Amino acid sequence: MHNPTSHALSDKPSVTATPTFPADGPMSAANRRAMVAIMLAVALATLDTAIANTALPAIAADLHAAPAASVWIINAYQLAMVATLLPLAALGDIVGHRRIYICGIALFTLASLACSLASTLPMLAAARVLQGLGASAIMSVNTALIRYLYPPHRLGRGLGTNALIVGVSFAVGPTVASLILSVAAWPWLFAVNVPLGLLALTFAWPALPYTERGKHNFDPIAALLNVITFAALIFALGEAAQRASTQLVLSAAAIAVTFGVLLIRREAGHPAPMLPVDLFRRPVFALSAVTAVCSFAAQGLAFVSLPFYFEDVLHRSQVETGFLMTPWPVVVALAAPLAGSLSDRYPPGLLGAIGLAVMSAGMASLALLPVHPHVLDIGIRMAVCGAGFGFFQSPNLKALMASAPPERSGGASGIVATARLLGQTTGAALVALSFGIAGRHGPTLALSAGAFFAGAASLASGLRLFAPSHRSSLPVKASAE
Repeated sequence: MHNPTSHALSDKPSVTATPTFPADGPMSAANRRAMVAIMLAVALATLDTAIANTALPAIAADLHAAPAASVWIINAYQLAMVATLLPLAALGDIVGHRRIYICGIALFTLASLACSLASTLPMLAAARVLQGLGASAIMSVNTALIRYLYPPHRLGRGLGTNALIVGVSFAVGPTVASLILSVAAWPWLFAVNVPLGLLALTFAWPALPYTERGKHNFDPIAALLNVITFAALIFALGEAAQRASTQLVLSAAAIAVTFGVLLIRREAGHPAPMLPVDLFRRPVFALSAVTAVCSFAAQGLAFVSLPFYFEDVLHRSQVETGFLMTPWPVVVALAAPLAGSLSDRYPPGLLGAIGLAVMSAGMASLALLPVHPHVLDIGIRMAVCGAGFGFFQSPNLKALMASAPPERSGGASGIVATARLLGQTTGAALVALSFGIAGRHGPTLALSAGAFFAGAASLASGLRLFAPSHRSSLPVKASAE
């Protein structure tokens, strides 16, 4: 049913570079450098998901853009990321995850430079599209690469480090933006990415592993169908949250459903479909993806609504708001590596269920804050949420990656990033809807919804304890790309 085009890309080195991991003992120096490159690029891509929100008013004023039009500075980045994650993950399985990752870092760095030099809104939006494509390439294969840097019994530690970087980068994005804007103009928000991107490239080029390649071909028509499906879905979510015309929302949703069905039909029988519906037949994989979407929706509900609550309801300054948001990412930083290590010994479904139940209780307690809360009241509740969120993330990543066969690592990695972005986008959209419905009490409604989503995620995680396992053995050695 599908008609893929063949790939003729081959950069097989004359001397086979095949990093291996030791059965025991410390990581090799090459693997440590590879991990530094991965984490640095992941931090940059994740920060830019959150950092532009804070600077949006300043950017709009400087470019003389209307507030409604300036939203495309955010939308262009998110649409480019979500729409291309799965095609790039599929391409990584074919041409090698290393190549996709390095190209992603290079494109992200060049696009960041273009963003800093943009003098009009259309120029900035176009540069943000390219930046989103670079970030998508980075996020689509990062966990697939990590799978080749750690032995199976230590994979949880590597994924715990990845979860730590993603969680902290997303959480501290607004604070980082505020600090940069306090001493420099908005173009520096993007310009600082350039030296950091070059540093990541310096580490990545010699150290990233050459991973296994799939035997199937890349289907550009399926990629186009995927882009249209997810772009229409994200657009529909955003417009519904803004309470746009029902006809517009339903039209976008209909496009998403129609092209999604066409995509599934085209890839029927494909050994490695771009939208990996075959992997979702594995109960642990499907439940892990549902857990991720719901938990990141809860996080999105919290991190978009809380600054409005602190500043508009509690009348705190922007600096005070940054400090009030800090306990969450700090505790995530402490909990994520611990949870990653524990996931090498205990069932991820159990760890995730416990963590997300704690997060649900923490978000419910935030929704029930007294009218004039003490700073300590807020800090404790934020810390509880951070502990729960940090405790779920790396075990969930390990369950999702380990439930897919090694040759499908790219597709599984793409689902990891897609689930996270869909969850965060859904959470942000629900915050806008909550403000539209409840006005001044919008943050309370959003936090209550976040507690519900975290509770649903806890239930989905717990169900994995009763699901049949489809665990595949991990590769002992990476093959030449």
